[in-house]
Amino acid sequence: MADNEAKARIKINKLLEEAGWRFFDDEDGKANILLEQNVKITQSLLDALGENFEKTKNGYTDYSLIGLDGRVVAVLEAKAEHIHPLIGKEQARAYAYSQNARFVILSNGNQHYLWDTWAGSPKVITKFPRLEEIGSFNEFQPLAKNITSQVIERDFIALTQKPDYADDPRWKDESLREQYIKDNKLRFLRKYQLRAVERIQEEVNKGKDRFLFEMATGTGKTLTSAAVIKLFLRSGNISRVLFLVDRLELEDQAWRNFVAYLKNDYRSVIYKERRKDWQSAEIVVSTVQSLLAKNKYKRLFSPSDFQLIISDEAHRSIGGNSRAVFEYFIGYKLGLTATPKNYLKMVDVASMNARDPRELERRMLLDTYTTFGCENGEPTYSYSLTDGVRDGYLVNPVVVDARTEITTQLLSDKGYSVLAQAEAEEKEKEIEEGEAQAREETFFSRDFERRFFSENTNRIFCETFLKNALRDPVTGEIGKTIIFCVSQNHAAKITQILNEYADVMFPSKYQSDFAVQVTHLVHDAQQMSINFANNNLNGKGNFNPLYQTSKTRVCVTVGMMTTGYDCEDLLNVCLMRPIFSPTDFVQIKGRGTRLYDFLEDLKDKERKAELGTAKKDKYKLFDFFANCEYLEEKFNYDEVLKLPVEPSVDSEREPTDTGQTIIIEGYKNFMLDPLKTLEETAIGPEGMKVDRKLFERFEDRVKSDTEIKRMVKQRDFQAIEDYIVGNVFDKPEDYYTLDKLRKTLKIDRRLSLREIIEKIFGFVPYFKNKNELLEEEFDKFDSRYTPDEKHFFAAKNFFKSYLTDAEFRDIVESRQYARLATNPNRDAFQKVPSELRNQITEYIKDNVSLNQFME
Repeated sequence: MADNEAKARIKINKLLEEAGWRFFDDEDGKANILLEQNVKITQSLLDALGENFEKTKNGYTDYSLIGLDGRVVAVLEAKAEHIHPLIGKEQARAYAYSQNARFVILSNGNQHYLWDTWAGSPKVITKFPRLEEIGSFNEFQPLAKNITSQVIERDFIALTQKPDYADDPRWKDESLREQYIKDNKLRFLRKYQLRAVERIQEEVNKGKDRFLFEMATGTGKTLTSAAVIKLFLRSGNISRVLFLVDRLELEDQAWRNFVAYLKNDYRSVIYKERRKDWQSAEIVVSTVQSLLAKNKYKRLFSPSDFQLIISDEAHRSIGGNSRAVFEYFIGYKLGLTATPKNYLKMVDVASMNARDPRELERRMLLDTYTTFGCENGEPTYSYSLTDGVRDGYLVNPVVVDARTEITTQLLSDKGYSVLAQAEAEEKEKEIEEGEAQAREETFFSRDFERRFFSENTNRIFCETFLKNALRDPVTGEIGKTIIFCVSQNHAAKITQILNEYADVMFPSKYQSDFAVQVTHLVHDAQQMSINFANNNLNGKGNFNPLYQTSKTRVCVTVGMMTTGYDCEDLLNVCLMRPIFSPTDFVQIKGRGTRLYDFLEDLKDKERKAELGTAKKDKYKLFDFFANCEYLEEKFNYDEVLKLPVEPSVDSEREPTDTGQTIIIEGYKNFMLDPLKTLEETAIGPEGMKVDRKLFERFEDRVKSDTEIKRMVKQRDFQAIEDYIVGNVFDKPEDYYTLDKLRKTLKIDRRLSLREIIEKIFGFVPYFKNKNELLEEEFDKFDSRYTPDEKHFFAAKNFFKSYLTDAEFRDIVESRQYARLATNPNRDAFQKVPSELRNQITEYIKDNVSLNQFME
């Protein structure tokens, strides 16, 4: 046996023992692992499996795992460390089928897959399943026909809400039907929502167990999810659903919706509120953070506790470490996202730095599609904003592109350059010309309200909004609005300015309730956002006592009220901040797309008759930082306003520096001007274009090599590495080297050639950064040894410090603990019991490569 194969077998043996499997009889029971078991592969079995399988009449399983009844429950196929585990997939399936085993484990000692051959594809695992877990998996035996045979009609949800609705006289009377539906809050599936559920049935019939819905904000993803949940629960294929969200406010919102839609048939709970009796519910709602904290998901749940897992805003709630929660549970997986994959079609990914926010978004979206079995980039079902507007279910914005003189320059490539007075102590120095020393500083849009402050600019923003905002069609007051700011402090400033203006525009109407700051630092902010949607934030409107609308007209926020926040009567959305995340932009823009009939809240019959109709057919999107231009490039602007600008002042006037705020009203140039042109350009983190193209050329070179393509099919990565080193590196004219590629990619750790190859050929969607890799490695350790919760975070800190701090590692190895006094990670050492420290260090030595964490 080759040396690296022997190392793999040693690791696999240890993993099996840690999972409770036994090579020998002991006090816990009889041995339940058989090595090198001879199996016969019949021709009929080969025919059933297909012609692509290895035509072997006899073979030997590497490991056969035995259940309590003496039968083989799983086959483990082992490969050498340098060979990808999936290479043994088809051979292992033949062995498993020949022994009537449902499960296959594929491993090379470092990477592991568990494959339920009855459903889906192999899934990555961090530890081997225990015998009792295999038993739980066996209990999950869904029948596709139970799902595909159900007929879903428009009233699928309404029948749960009110089973006898069709027998009610008000339903039968068409003149009363619309009001009857409103009074009982009955929900009927729209045509596209029905189609989404049908697509699930079609995919299940094909043997699929993962699905992705790409549905625009406002198209009813939660209602569609409720229909999917009812479909699966009613089929008998599942007994419990986990609905994952990534924000607290969405947790409560989802729970309320499921109660409203399904309470007559199924119980819904929020996990953190029902930690002791969640098992009594069919639908459990939780933030992914609640389950991820201290890895509670695997300490408190078994993999079979949920058989349908739905991830709301999937690109967020399964990103990074959250993926582990999602993948832990067996069963069907459904992802929901409002961000279309083609949203980034204008982005030149090849020329992009890995730290560019658009590249990060692209990585998340790509990873999301792969996770949900949509490797071809096509979601299970898609319903876009364009579709919604076309079908009359959504409205498009009127974009108000508004830029001041200052923001116009902040947005330019050159930025906004100003001359500011030097520090106080510098001013005191005597200068030969007798003038104050000056320094030039340049600001860009991302500096606004972070390094660059302008009171006048904020006031112009507020003035422009108030003069051009859509008004409530019933009362004529400013329509309900959400304003997105840069920071908590910026939100406080904007709120104050708006309330000052409102006192002048609407005397004695608001008493500082016109605008309210709704951010995480504000007490009870989540309830405030709910009250705003329910039209009772700070009381009812005071323009018409017979009209139900919120007294507060504007909520000023930073990151709240974005994802999934429902406020149908919203008429204005303001972006008083630059946005660099396409996902955030899509979500924020989506707050205003919902339809609304304002007459529903009007009890004044005379006013209602006077208006006749007051339906929302548009909303205004105020864009003060050219976000539409930046993120969509060819956006069709419907309205462009020229902002009022403060009159210029005497050019001799000194710049004003208030300490916190720079009032930019004109600057005096103190710089001498003897040299006309001298240009020096410092290359930033993104590098030069020629550098960024190096990896692109290398990728093309490798992909076009026929010998490499042949080896990729066999997944022999060691052979590929050897070939590249011998035949591609250090050759004219590019002189590719591993060091050059690392510098070009600018990842914050040392990439291996193996990782680069896997990325080029799509085995991994992107290069993980250092922290992502550290979290992944610790999760593997935690899965195997599960330190108690008391020491969880301390163990993680020690684990990371040992891997990334060479001095700390040397101190631990040499036992020169006195040196910890000056080491920044000394707390990471002191808070971990010695036994756990030893466990961590031994695990890292056996299983983790230190080289990948070096810069």
